[in-house]
Amino acid sequence: QVHLVESGGGLVQAGDSLRLSCAASGRTFDTYAMGWFRQAPGKEREFVSAIGWTSGATSYAHFARGRFAISRDSAKNTVYLQMNSLKPEDTAVYYCAADPRGNIYLLAISEPDYWGQGTQVTVSS
Repeated sequence: QVHLVESGGGLVQAGDSLRLSCAASGRTFDTYAMGWFRQAPGKEREFVSAIGWTSGATSYAHFARGRFAISRDSAKNTVYLQMNSLKPEDTAVYYCAADPRGNIYLLAISEPDYWGQGTQVTVSS
C-alpha cells in the first residue's frame, strides 16, 4: 500500500519561501509520476506540479511556473516542492499525489491513485 506523508507547510509572509516534502513508502516508485495539488478554501482542488520519478521530467501549472520547483530524491523516496516568492493567493492545503501510470500529464488532468493527508500553507500579506 502506498503511503504519502507531506510536511513543511506553515505560516509565512508574502515574498517568503517554503519547501514542502512528501515522503513516499510502500512501493517502488520507479514507474510512478508524483505530483502536488492544492485546495484553497471554497475552491476546487487544482494541479500544481508533477515529476516523473525515473525520467525527472516536470510540468507546472501556469501560476507555479518560474516560482515553484519540483524535485525528487530517489535515495530518500521523497518528493519536494520548493515554493518561492509566495503570494497570499498561494494559501491552500497542499497535497502530494502518486500515480502508477507514470505520465506527468495524465497526473495533472485525472485523478491520481494515491494521496497524502495534506499540509497547510498560509501566506499573509
